[in-house]
Amino acid sequence: MHERIQKLLAVTGMASRREAERWIEQGRVTVNGVKAVLGDRAGRHDDVRVDGRPIDLAEAGRTRRVLAYNKPIGEVTSRTDPEGRPTVFDHLPRTKGERWINVGRLDINTSGLLLFTTDGELANKLMHPSSEVDREYAVRVRGEVDEAMIERLKEGVMLDDGIARFTDVKFFDGEGQNKWFHVVLMEGKNREVRRLWESQGIEVSRLKRVRYGCIFLPANIPVGTWVELGQKEINDLSDLVGIERKKTRRLIGKEKEVFERQQKRQKIRQTAGTRRGAAKES
Repeated sequence: MHERIQKLLAVTGMASRREAERWIEQGRVTVNGVKAVLGDRAGRHDDVRVDGRPIDLAEAGRTRRVLAYNKPIGEVTSRTDPEGRPTVFDHLPRTKGERWINVGRLDINTSGLLLFTTDGELANKLMHPSSEVDREYAVRVRGEVDEAMIERLKEGVMLDDGIARFTDVKFFDGEGQNKWFHVVLMEGKNREVRRLWESQGIEVSRLKRVRYGCIFLPANIPVGTWVELGQKEINDLSDLVGIERKKTRRLIGKEKEVFERQQKRQKIRQTAGTRRGAAKES
């Protein structure tokens, strides 16, 4: 079966479809020795190259990998940052012929569970509102919280970008002005947890995501480190959003050795420092 070249390149995890389209427009992609143009198609056994480098398409998209990362405060959820701040991609393991795609985002002052996958379809399904995948957060708030306020937060509050609400709010711990709650959202709008509490005159002093869908923040990953999920967990995520199960890719040889070294060398980072040579955050 022949497919559009940008789709095949996206399936490998090398780039998004839009990025692959730009490569084609820039004349960087060839198929069987001929420069590709938008609209061209290719098969998995054609000789597809980017900047002269052959791309292995035979097994592309037939496997998927997922990382669970315990994000520290101070990292931004983007591949690069114009202000030079550290990003969540800085400490992820290298991949061969693939790239990590973040599943949703966490703002710079939020810590906790962030999933990454090599499968664009899985990432898109997990993020799309139609999948109704819930997210759970542990939140420490300052202020008086009563049952009437909790009911308002569950019924819905009008924010600048529309109605928002928690599907569940449960007291977790604390006394006096500082209390911990666990809250659940069905969407991931920008700063939604903070804005919902702030709409009630309550200040959020700590925010940590502890669950995304059926995946809880594993107890064995300290802040600033990651762990690769196993086949059962990946199957559970696939089933959750109703897509075909795929095997996790088995690492062998040098790639496996490099991955294991990176895993052992991970550093625990409660908060992220600035990149070397970058200006400090104000």
